[in-house]
Amino acid sequence: MPIGAEKKIVTIFGSGDPLEGSDEYALAETVGAKLAALGYTIANGGYRGTMEASARGARKNGGEVVGVSCSIWNSAPNDYITRGIVTKNYDERLSTLIDIATCGFVTLPGGTGTLVELSMVWEAKSKGFWKNAPEKPIVCMGNFWAPLVDMMASQRPDSKGFVSLLENPEKLSEIFPAL
Repeated sequence: MPIGAEKKIVTIFGSGDPLEGSDEYALAETVGAKLAALGYTIANGGYRGTMEASARGARKNGGEVVGVSCSIWNSAPNDYITRGIVTKNYDERLSTLIDIATCGFVTLPGGTGTLVELSMVWEAKSKGFWKNAPEKPIVCMGNFWAPLVDMMASQRPDSKGFVSLLENPEKLSEIFPAL
């Protein structure tokens, strides 16, 4: 049975750069904790920064964390991963993170890698690739992605409806109901 088939998984996209003590790290830790409190397993890229922070938050609330790492990088996965998946390249890593998300996605502030992750799931949703799959909401946390969402809506107005912007992690329960 593939991973995710037996779990309610939310994939969290974010950056490896934020350090403990930063606002971005604290946001990610709160997001991981909230999703775990709601009963979800989280999946993320498995390394440092917001990936570590969200995993840390989830583990503090007794949650499970799937870390999807990549053999082309020499970095070790963070200490909060309960199950690791090692992929061969970046494309396989991203596909795995998307495929195992049975319940949706949360995007934290990040750089170009996070932008690619958000773009992939946003395009899949806007093109209707998940018509036969359960609803997979896409959430962007904080105000970081708001200008991008507005810019895309100016080109394609219906695209804004595929992404929810949330400032407060407590509101995640409005999108991801308790299990």
